Amino acid sequence: MIIAVIGFGIYNWAVGFNNTAIELNENVSEAWGNVQTSYQRRNDLIGNLVNTVKGAADFEKSTLEAVIKARSEATKTTIDPSNITPEQLEQFNQAQGGLSSALSRLLVTV
Repeated sequence: MIIAVIGFGIYNWAVGFNNTAIELNENVSEAWGNVQTSYQRRNDLIGNLVNTVKGAADFEKSTLEAVIKARSEATKTTIDPSNITPEQLEQFNQAQGGLSSALSRLLVTV
């Protein structure tokens, strides 16, 4: 009778140990699935970030090119103060206005 009680106790311990091992294994599998999901989400977000940065870089590049072009136009326009005409003054003002506009767009992006 004592041997049967001890045998029954060992059997219950073994079944409990097995159930605990299975539960822990499932917990590990679930946790690893969460890790993989997090890494996949991060990888998806990196793609969005790269596209955003590319868009910003293209915008900044075009803005910088506009500043360089406007600067070139502004320095190309020269006025002889002794021989100034209203048309030359207007051309000079337009070139300076274009440069100011391009610079303000550049400063907004920076």
